[in-house]
Amino acid sequence: MSSAYKGRETTAFGRMSRRRLLGGAMAAGVMALAAGAPVAAAGAPARPNVVVILVDDMGFSDIGPYGSEIPTPNLDKLAAGGLKFSQFYNTARCSCSRAALLTGTYPHQAGMGHLEAIAVPESQGIHGKLEDRVVTMAEVLNSAGYFTGMAGKWHLGMSRGVGPWQRGFDRSIASPEGGIYYPDQVNGQGKRPNLFIDGTKYEAAAPEVGEGEWYSPDLFVDWDSKFMAEAKAHGKPFFLYLPFVSAHFPLMAPPEDIARFKGKYMAGWDAIRKQRLERQKKLGVVTPDTRLPERLANTYDWEKLPAEARERFDTIMAIYAAIITRMDQAVGTMVRRLRDAGELDNTLILFLSDNGGNAESGPDGRTQGPGAPGTPTSTVFAGMEWATLQNTPFQYFKHYTEEGGISTPLIAHWPKGIAPQLRGSWNRTPAHLVDIMPTVLEATGGQYPQSFNGKAIVPMQGVSLAPAFAGNAVSRGKPIFWEHEGNRAVRDGKWKLVARFEKPWQLFDIDADRTELKDLAKAQPARVAAMAAAWDAWARASYVDPWKDEYDVYLKKGPRRNWGGGEVPQHPEWMDRTD
Repeated sequence: MSSAYKGRETTAFGRMSRRRLLGGAMAAGVMALAAGAPVAAAGAPARPNVVVILVDDMGFSDIGPYGSEIPTPNLDKLAAGGLKFSQFYNTARCSCSRAALLTGTYPHQAGMGHLEAIAVPESQGIHGKLEDRVVTMAEVLNSAGYFTGMAGKWHLGMSRGVGPWQRGFDRSIASPEGGIYYPDQVNGQGKRPNLFIDGTKYEAAAPEVGEGEWYSPDLFVDWDSKFMAEAKAHGKPFFLYLPFVSAHFPLMAPPEDIARFKGKYMAGWDAIRKQRLERQKKLGVVTPDTRLPERLANTYDWEKLPAEARERFDTIMAIYAAIITRMDQAVGTMVRRLRDAGELDNTLILFLSDNGGNAESGPDGRTQGPGAPGTPTSTVFAGMEWATLQNTPFQYFKHYTEEGGISTPLIAHWPKGIAPQLRGSWNRTPAHLVDIMPTVLEATGGQYPQSFNGKAIVPMQGVSLAPAFAGNAVSRGKPIFWEHEGNRAVRDGKWKLVARFEKPWQLFDIDADRTELKDLAKAQPARVAAMAAAWDAWARASYVDPWKDEYDVYLKKGPRRNWGGGEVPQHPEWMDRTD
């Protein structure tokens, strides 16, 4: 580390350790409101508050309850006091998952069949923004008398005129696309990030955002705490949306947190992946007979790497681990403030991730300067091998509809709403982001509209998971579907049909083979044909157009089928396998 950066560390990061952005004032305000805020009329049933915590690019196994070695004590406590879902699914990509979560519809139905950056004029469902044919959870709950607030990443069309302040949120501080950790951060092309407070644009370093040095998970929790206090001042139950940017690239964390994990990943991805699987078996995340798939072709054999390459990869994963543990600390702060305000027992907290771990920078990952890796002027991507670890025990990653791309932890915590005998247990019901809206509406008594602001609304596509909170079965009655960049899948009971772009369908018995090792497509052609026909019918009815590689021109990039992109050229002599 340069002497210049060391000087910065002792000032900026030192300031952060001595103060928490608005934290003392906000905590005091929450406590005061807990003592004297207006309350609902006597005898009226207390509707639960709702807090939805969404993390970004975090793999299935990256927190303690799901097998990680990364310490996450606050999520451990939430899981021990709540209900854990072992087969919960996202949509394989950021904007798409956020759309499904907030609307209860599939991404293309919401207009977000891809990222905000891609809007295809002739497409039915790739418009780069939330359409008015769907309604958000904030809009529904706001209509039901809830105070609604969000703090974090939006990525649902702000550049196209659709921000949270226009889609039902009373209060918001929103990053348009995420990737922000520090006020003095420098992103690609030397740009500094912006944040929008209730629709007004501010530079991240503006005092309106927060004074001094801050780290974004703490910043967003402080703002949502402020919104909670405002809700209580108005005598309203609240819906708070907390979409962290952790752990999306560029990976950044305070140096002292990174230092805690340096050297802990020198055993390499294969050894640590096996350790995670053994913990998952003991915890009950997966069955005792679960087997690990091999790493994909053209990835590195840790044992062949020279010492300097191992140290570089260890540093990358140390930064990632620091981000996860700091996110966990922020969750702990949010929970503590709910408890201090007397609201924790009657708050439904949902914690989940938007897609699997991210392999976008290829086998090499990425470490670029000028700052030291993990600092506000660096660019760090985890890379393909660490993404494989993050998604233990599954195959593939973000973008793909294999289990590694679409599986997410889901923790539901609600002391007044989850049966005491179920706390700390696993629910193995296959479920999806489209189920969050009906679950929240059943819990709160909110009514999903047939029309909103004069527009016909797409019906909810999921089912309520609330029966599981009482130990009852969740009845779905129809399959779960996926499409992203031509990658597609169907989950119907124990059966999963899955295919990558322009590849044939594969069939797996997920009950017996969660890691998708034994393709049964040739042995069961009738089942494949029936499930494929169901997918075709769903696609026709859900604004899903056939994916075209040329859609990548909207991102001003070529086709993204090559996993290269790290700053260090790939070294065939280090490769474990080749195509």
